[in-house]
Amino acid sequence: MIEGLLALLIILFALLLTSAPIAVAMGLTSFIYFYFFTSIPLTQVPERLFNSLNAFPLMAIPFFIVAANLMSRGGISKRLIAASNALVGQFRGGLAMTAVLACMFFAAISGSSPATVVAVGTLIIPAMIKSGYGKDFSTGLVTTSGSLGILIPPSIPLIVYGISTEQSIGDLFVAGIGPGIMAGIGLLILAVVVSRRRNYGMGLQAIRMSKYERFTALRDASLSLFLPLFVLGGIYTGIFTPTEAAAMAVFYALVVSIFVYKEIKLKDLPSILMASARTSSMVMFIVASGILFSFVLTAERIPGQVSEALLASELTPVMFLIMVNVLLLVVGMFMETSSAILILAPVLLPVAMELGVDPIHFGIIMVLNLEIGMMTPPLGLNLFVASGLTGMNILRVAKACLPSVGVLLIALVIVTFVPQLSTFAL
Repeated sequence: MIEGLLALLIILFALLLTSAPIAVAMGLTSFIYFYFFTSIPLTQVPERLFNSLNAFPLMAIPFFIVAANLMSRGGISKRLIAASNALVGQFRGGLAMTAVLACMFFAAISGSSPATVVAVGTLIIPAMIKSGYGKDFSTGLVTTSGSLGILIPPSIPLIVYGISTEQSIGDLFVAGIGPGIMAGIGLLILAVVVSRRRNYGMGLQAIRMSKYERFTALRDASLSLFLPLFVLGGIYTGIFTPTEAAAMAVFYALVVSIFVYKEIKLKDLPSILMASARTSSMVMFIVASGILFSFVLTAERIPGQVSEALLASELTPVMFLIMVNVLLLVVGMFMETSSAILILAPVLLPVAMELGVDPIHFGIIMVLNLEIGMMTPPLGLNLFVASGLTGMNILRVAKACLPSVGVLLIALVIVTFVPQLSTFAL
């Protein structure tokens, strides 16, 4: 079986080097394994693919995607920016702080990092540049702040981790709140420090806002901000499951966007649903291929062998967590978040649990590491999104992200070695 495993790894990395989509690379590698190294007929592969997606918790992913698209098209971005500006716009560096807060708020609704960068960055980056903030600083701050979308719940990567490791998605959502808020506060501090040192804006927009205008901005955004509280409150109180919460989020977003904000018409729904279907199919394709590839790893007993080898080396929990962080930071540079979770979580989690690491805490560590990977070349997804928004090349965007990525690395160290930050509410 060692020869087969080596062949599989060579094929997988060869396909990745040809820029094949990660789902195609994992799926094709699995097909080759089934054909050459098992007696399982290929006719059973479609059945395994279907069964891998025939899971009730997975329905949460398309529902949350639909809810996010409804709220995005329903004018939520400009309302969140206005509310954030009403809160902090009067301070030195207020517009930079507004950018971070708006990303945090939108992350708590969309669950998607690229969607947050697009929705907030489209409006706030040009405003920051016009107000005298440097283009590099503005782009780097929004690109990194947008990554909070995969840590602050509801989060699609946390759902994927929960399904692949059979952990409670509700507990993972709750565990992501503390680290997500801490990372956001770190970025707010960075925004203030840099703005003071470089003499960036005084938040003139907010100074011109009357008390009534500020109240109106906060009131208009309150319905949007209630959505994550509604979802998490329902899950944690046991009123509904994460999947049922996702369906309720769609209903809530539909009512608010059509009947309250009135920025979506019934005729707009087909295009929104089609865009959601395209995104959902892409994510589900990755999940199905990842679960199929996980079957290959299990058949080769890779998780068990890795666990035995690491435990035999007498690693301490601290040494293991340091090793995992380094590994995931490197993997995040080359692999999409959900794919990395599907491949590595079943391998690493058994070792973590043997060493006494809480599985929920470990999931937050994985997602935060891979979140940082979204701002690191060559394949950091947020870099490409920000590059498309601003016209800056990828390397310039990556360089602009360095200070804010440094903040996330500090947050990663704290989250790794202070597990209570993730588990205190569980």
